[in-house]
Amino acid sequence: MQLGMELERLREQRGLSMEQVVEGLPVSQSQYYKVSRGSSAFRKQEHLVMVLERLGVTDDEDVSFLVDIHRDSLNRGWWSTYSRNMPSGMAFYVGLEDGAKAIRGWHPHIVHGLLQTEAYTRALFMAAKPVDETKTEDIERGVVVRKQRKAILTRENPLELRVVLAEAGLRNIVGSPEVMREQYEEIIRLSELDNVTVQILPMKHATYRCAYDFALMDFGEALPTVVQMDTIDGGCNVTDKDTEIWQFSRRFDALRDGALPVGETPNFLHQLSREI
Repeated sequence: MQLGMELERLREQRGLSMEQVVEGLPVSQSQYYKVSRGSSAFRKQEHLVMVLERLGVTDDEDVSFLVDIHRDSLNRGWWSTYSRNMPSGMAFYVGLEDGAKAIRGWHPHIVHGLLQTEAYTRALFMAAKPVDETKTEDIERGVVVRKQRKAILTRENPLELRVVLAEAGLRNIVGSPEVMREQYEEIIRLSELDNVTVQILPMKHATYRCAYDFALMDFGEALPTVVQMDTIDGGCNVTDKDTEIWQFSRRFDALRDGALPVGETPNFLHQLSREI
């Protein structure tokens, strides 16, 4: 993404279209577009050097800096092993999640993925198995991926996570009451971490509610904020358009303001555990 942003800045500075940038080069316009959007890399390092020359970048130090970024982008993350079994766009999202500094998320129907227990995740996948005709081995891979994703909450320089969960989603029985009680305890445990904040939006509150889940991902000054939304086929859509970021930031702020104070989360979950 960082490389793509710099290429686009250089292209606009030169007043060139994408077609003009790749004309006569062993790089297609669609390939350049994917690189500029941060969703792909050039197949060969020399292709980047050719593009940089077309964009007027000839200083050895500048070229070396951008080549290093490109080389880093080719490093495969732990999730690449599972990418073939992921829904469309999910591997890209997990890569972004792994590199994010902070995430603000909302989920109205289930527990946010980074807060889920292994039993809860498996029960979710198993419930969908006969409908989606999923293989058991794919379900187990999905459980492993979700478990490994949680490591960003406890790693060195951990992710800053702020989540708003709907009470209705927490009351939906996934697996069994025992699975749910374990899940409530896990949310309480994780919310005790300095970098994790969980709020609950009660059903009795007459306030704003977004009908679908989303996540705002912040990367610091190096990259723009992006927003991720799940798609109907189980994949995900990611965008960094300013208008979308502004709109979803307002939505999250409204959800956060309508939710219970952070300090009430453990008591609320203990009460749910008694009721379920």
